[in-house]
Amino acid sequence: MMLYRLSKARYKNDLSGRGAEIAGGRWNSKGTAVVYTCESIALCNVEVAVRIPLGIIPSDYHLIHIELPPMCTVKTIGTEDLPYDWNSFPHSHSTQALGDAFVRDMKELVFKVPSAAVQGTFNYLINPFHPEMKLVKVVKTEEYSFDKRLFVR
Repeated sequence: MMLYRLSKARYKNDLSGRGAEIAGGRWNSKGTAVVYTCESIALCNVEVAVRIPLGIIPSDYHLIHIELPPMCTVKTIGTEDLPYDWNSFPHSHSTQALGDAFVRDMKELVFKVPSAAVQGTFNYLINPFHPEMKLVKVVKTEEYSFDKRLFVR
């Protein structure tokens, strides 16, 4: 399975989850490392766009193509199994607790979760400490330019 990630150039080969560990996110608390990825390049665009203030066009980004090992372990959760506030803004602690437990339990390499930004699409969280992580590969990185129409009104 191929997953995608957009990140600043200096972090293009970094799958440590350190950025999420420092900042926290919808699916992890500060102090819990996890690698956020998307099922499509289009979803990556939106996930970045919802975090950047209007008028600022992101620059110095790279698109990372990440290959998961065949038959890797994946935990899946549907919207029907999530807390009522799972897609709230700002995000709630309830989803962070789910992601933290996923990392802590070490049962699966990947956690497939619904995107709060684009209904019907999915993000894939990778546990950088899982034994299968050694089989995860960055197969390609390339400079990436965003369409300015996403950020300018």
